[in-house]
Amino acid sequence: MMRNESYTLIVNLIKPLKHEPKTLTFLNLHPTKQAICQKVHNSFIHPIIFTSFKNNKPTMHNMSTEVTAGIKVTVETFYQPTHSNPGQNYFVFSYRITIANESEEVIKLKRRHWYIIDSDNAKREVEGKGVVGEQPVIHPGGQYRYVSGCNLNTEIGKMFGTYLMERESDNKLFYVKIPEFKMIVPSKLN
Repeated sequence: MMRNESYTLIVNLIKPLKHEPKTLTFLNLHPTKQAICQKVHNSFIHPIIFTSFKNNKPTMHNMSTEVTAGIKVTVETFYQPTHSNPGQNYFVFSYRITIANESEEVIKLKRRHWYIIDSDNAKREVEGKGVVGEQPVIHPGGQYRYVSGCNLNTEIGKMFGTYLMERESDNKLFYVKIPEFKMIVPSKLN
């Protein structure tokens, strides 16, 4: 890391009505930032994800969109070199998901189900209640955005899955597809 590079630490503090990450900027961060990040993490109740942006500009590697039953899911991915350790086959990516309700119904996100696949075909599944500790309610024309992360054992991988949603009007459950998106270390794109 060059001495004059600026990095931004994205702290995703989920608020009931506002879902944009708050940012804290640090200059000349070095390996001890892990301890700083842990202190920041311990000081908040809500889950957070740390995203380093070189010179305050993220490098987006992939953007995918899928619409199911009027619910549009858009995913943007970012490689996190400062949290990765290639020598140990440890590659960290963050992803920002926007869920836009283009239907006429109020919906609630109940559950998530992820499939994570490394390029060596190692497969993992993650399933659970809500996202980043919440079960957001999204009104027609509204959207919900959150940031999370994933580690891989290879330089290339992909994720896809589903959200289980509930319509408020009749409590009917339905699945919304999360589009497949790739996570690729930038040097592999050359």
